[in-house]
Amino acid sequence: MTEKELIDNLKERFEANPERHKEIQWEVVLKRLDANPMKIKAIMEMELTGGEPDVVGLDTLTGEIIFADCSAETPSGRRNCCYDLEGQQKREKKGIHPQGNAVSIAESMGIQLMTEDEYFKLQELFSFDMKTSSWLKTSEQVRKLGGAIFGDKRFGRTFIYHNGADSFYGARGFRGILKV
Repeated sequence: MTEKELIDNLKERFEANPERHKEIQWEVVLKRLDANPMKIKAIMEMELTGGEPDVVGLDTLTGEIIFADCSAETPSGRRNCCYDLEGQQKREKKGIHPQGNAVSIAESMGIQLMTEDEYFKLQELFSFDMKTSSWLKTSEQVRKLGGAIFGDKRFGRTFIYHNGADSFYGARGFRGILKV
């Protein structure tokens, strides 16, 4: 995919989903993208791994445009991963090899894992993760105890759960956030 094709996809998605970014104009988004070529590379990674990134808000303190993975289910190219490197290494010591880990993959892509608050806010815009689940940024307190959190939506409501950070499933990946 070329950068032009990506921008065309982003514009088409932006125009098709105005409820996600009320009061934000495409020209403002394009200007921010043009000024931040490294962020375009991160958005390209989001797109190529199935995230369907779209604008979901504006940081009123910094003026940054907020992009998030808006695919109906957790991005297909980011599933089957443990929460972090420590969890991945624990699993690999048992001879089981996940597809990596959410924290390291997000970092390599140049994006952040969604927080619980960001996940809830995104679920207010539209329903997603109805069949899958997504790892979420986990507090140090929970992580020190060996756990990590993830979210999904079932029965018309958003749930946040816990699991061992070394767990991984074909239906669990992660969603990212990027400020441009």
